[in-house]
Amino acid sequence: MEPLIALVSVTLVLLAAGAAGVRRLRPWLVAVRGGIAAMFLLTGTVHFVYMREELIAMVPPVLPAPGLLITVTGVLELAGAAGILWTRTAPWAAAGLSALLVVMFPANAYAALADLPGATPLIPRTAEQIVFLAAPVAVLAHHLHTRHRTRAADAAPPLAPAAR
Repeated sequence: MEPLIALVSVTLVLLAAGAAGVRRLRPWLVAVRGGIAAMFLLTGTVHFVYMREELIAMVPPVLPAPGLLITVTGVLELAGAAGILWTRTAPWAAAGLSALLVVMFPANAYAALADLPGATPLIPRTAEQIVFLAAPVAVLAHHLHTRHRTRAADAAPPLAPAAR
């Protein structure tokens, strides 16, 4: 639940700051990227402190080296949190974080179905995961849409001069 609170509350605070006149925070995309960064900063940090053992226990037994997997995913989450904040790397970070959320979901499902301590039941966890995934997908979709529009405008023939 804490990651969801971080994502939503930071996004709303940044949207409010933009609406209050902070120019750099006016675009909704900036607010969402800030919320994503806060969420992954939180989740990436707990891969190393506070919940490390619980996360290791969530790794399905068929996967090797659970401690290493938790370390790697924690590093990727922290890198994604940093990358999503920089405009140039935001689309790449959004794509990577989206893929990471999809790849890590089976561990969350395993934890829920195995009734591990601290695991969120499967239906609420799936709903959370959809919200978590929607945020970076929105960033990526916005980038791809904007890029497509820019390319289409660059490829369009110039307008003929007006007849006199």
